[in-house]
Amino acid sequence: MNKRILIVDDEPNIVISLEFLMMREGHEVRVARDGEAGLAAVRTHRPDLVVLDVMMPKLDGFAVLEAVRADPGLAGTRILMLTAKGREAEQNKGLALGADAYMSKPFSTRDLVDKVKELLDRT
Repeated sequence: MNKRILIVDDEPNIVISLEFLMMREGHEVRVARDGEAGLAAVRTHRPDLVVLDVMMPKLDGFAVLEAVRADPGLAGTRILMLTAKGREAEQNKGLALGADAYMSKPFSTRDLVDKVKELLDRT
């Protein structure tokens, strides 16, 4: 099942790892390295799932999430927040703004792949 996944993260090592994992699962992968580029890519490429970091240059992940959820044409896009900020308040904010799921860095690759499969199965 080939799905379109957008990775929005400014940490090169995370991007390389995520890109490899998602391509290994057979998905089409695009990458954006800051919030502005990520939002533009969501609008242009209409991914099935966005793996979205919170702390990024230009626009943070929360701003990207809010913009995606405010656009009726994009509102159904699945969003997995992936961040080093694993505090409960950050998770609650992301989920309240409409994130479908939240995972903290460092993450287990198995858990991440399982969570992506779970979210894509909902679409």
